[in-house]
Amino acid sequence: MPHTAHPSPRLGLGGRGFTLVELMLALLVLGVLAGLAIPGYNGWQDKVRVKKAQEDIIAISVVIDAYLADTGALPADLAAIGRAGLLDPWGSAYQYQELASVKGKGKARKDHSLVPLNSDYDLYSMGPDRASVGPLTARASRDDILRARNGQFVGPASLF
Repeated sequence: MPHTAHPSPRLGLGGRGFTLVELMLALLVLGVLAGLAIPGYNGWQDKVRVKKAQEDIIAISVVIDAYLADTGALPADLAAIGRAGLLDPWGSAYQYQELASVKGKGKARKDHSLVPLNSDYDLYSMGPDRASVGPLTARASRDDILRARNGQFVGPASLF
């Protein structure tokens, strides 16, 4: 008598599929896991973008300082140092304002006490909202990534 192979019921191969309840439960578990993972991933992405902007600002500052050492003057704009097309992680151009030749303090970025952040030049990213206003007290400026204290601080305006 020939031996006929029968599917083992322990392996679930007996023609039985997943029930609707089992499928719904599996989808629910996947949804919960995705709901937990996506915000964490987005938060991680935001931190990476801020870090990249900080690194770019430091690198641009080094080039500006080298330009100053070579020429004795600050560049008029970022094009003078070959950085005109450099975009921040949110797709906006980095903002630069040379302050040494500007009369008054009207164009300088200012802190919470309305004191200029720098005496030489301002360099910053407008951040995720792609908007900025001179004083850091303005809502549009809170997410800016900036250089302050003549380069001693580089980071989010909210931490300055």
